[in-house]
Amino acid sequence: MNKKGIRNILLLSTVLVFAACSTLKKDDSEKASTANTSKSTDLKKGMRPNILFVLCDDLGYADVGFNGSKDIITPELDQLAKNGTIFTSAYVTHPFCGPSRAGLLTGRYPHAFGSQFNLPKNSEVTVGEGIPLSEKFMGKMLQESGYYTGAVGKWHLGAVPGYHPNDRGFDDFYGFLGGGHEYFPSYFTPKYKKLKAAGTKNIWDYLTPLQHNGKEVTETEYITDALSREAVRFVTDASKKKDPFFLYVSYNAPHTPLQAKEEDMKVFKKIKNKDRRTYAGMVYAVDRGVGNIVKALKATNQYENTLIVFLSDNGGRPDKGASNKPLKGRKGDTYEGGYRVPMFFHWPNNVASGKRYNHPVSALDFYPTFAGLAGATLPANNKFDGKDIWEDFSAGKSSRSGEPIFAMRHRKGFSDVGVRQDEWKATKAYNSTWKLFNIDKDIAETKDLSDQHPEILKELVEKAELWSKTHTEPRWFDPENLSKVWKEKEMGKFKETFKIK
Repeated sequence: MNKKGIRNILLLSTVLVFAACSTLKKDDSEKASTANTSKSTDLKKGMRPNILFVLCDDLGYADVGFNGSKDIITPELDQLAKNGTIFTSAYVTHPFCGPSRAGLLTGRYPHAFGSQFNLPKNSEVTVGEGIPLSEKFMGKMLQESGYYTGAVGKWHLGAVPGYHPNDRGFDDFYGFLGGGHEYFPSYFTPKYKKLKAAGTKNIWDYLTPLQHNGKEVTETEYITDALSREAVRFVTDASKKKDPFFLYVSYNAPHTPLQAKEEDMKVFKKIKNKDRRTYAGMVYAVDRGVGNIVKALKATNQYENTLIVFLSDNGGRPDKGASNKPLKGRKGDTYEGGYRVPMFFHWPNNVASGKRYNHPVSALDFYPTFAGLAGATLPANNKFDGKDIWEDFSAGKSSRSGEPIFAMRHRKGFSDVGVRQDEWKATKAYNSTWKLFNIDKDIAETKDLSDQHPEILKELVEKAELWSKTHTEPRWFDPENLSKVWKEKEMGKFKETFKIK
């Protein structure tokens, strides 16, 4: 071979090597750029879903048709659940309102950033802050990835500038900032005006006007109907935009005060107990509202590409009309009835129809799962406690095999704890000793198996104790007098909490 031929071969070899290296570098770069995104992005390339997230307040485990209710009818929710997948072992991050919502929207246990108590009433005066700004809310994460974001209803995560929904990643907000509200404007509006005219400075936030993007509005409809109306408005507005939407519909129903429309209560005239009948009417109004939102999705051709998620923020209150059967306990408990909630996913052609998913999942999982579906990047500065469950969920497999789901609530001088891992549940409630249950076989937590399986109880309690070391001191207390008990008892050290018998 002559010298010219040799030079040509060497030149061709160099070009091929360079091309190969460039391809490898490109592949490595692409891998690096997607390192913090989920495998869920492979689901619908170029078709990111809309996400409609519907949250009820203090809804009992047994108070929707798809979860076994016999006296409260919820036809709209039942239809969605029937055409989707029901989660039978869904847990929230805390057994009452504020901390549960904080965990849901941050993807982290609220104890990790000092938000393990509710913000007290009129927190804009009594506390002056909200969920720490170091926590990037789910809405902000999705907003930054190109989603049009909205929040409707109850907030309870901060009522001062900087902590407002519009400041935490929501383009549009309609609702109220406190932990609850009266339902009939005909009652709360004149009462508010009277107190305002009298010069009252700190008016109970259950009476204050609702707001739209920081400006007070005059509401005339029953609050649940008003929130549904505004959700419909948002869905309609979103249909005119090129980007997908994320809508967080946070109903305050059926949280107290128990107030329902007469026509809704008449549907349940066979229910003799007045509290239960009123509560049923409140749930029915939510069901009707969800039906209207679904109609809006269909009318705007967004239904087929919308993931609908439904659940409650915690368990119900049997003393206020709710039922958590067959679960033991109630709102505020670390028994199952406190933080195991009704839930379903619905998304045509993407979520299996008519199925039940029996593996445990946590509300902590929404943040990374939604990030995956949206092709969004998870914030690098926080360690998330949830995980992207989409792939395992779609395959009907557990995403949390051997991994615990925790709950802890603080009482006056002691703390209650719950740990769910696979089929096992360890519970310490009302200052009693630790107990162990096979929750798959004993959903009502009636048969303590701690003597038969001490090694399993020990493992779960040790994991809970290790988890407690990630907690920080509460940033506020509700009620405020608990701060004195917290300090006197040195509750943050958990001296007695993790002792077994």
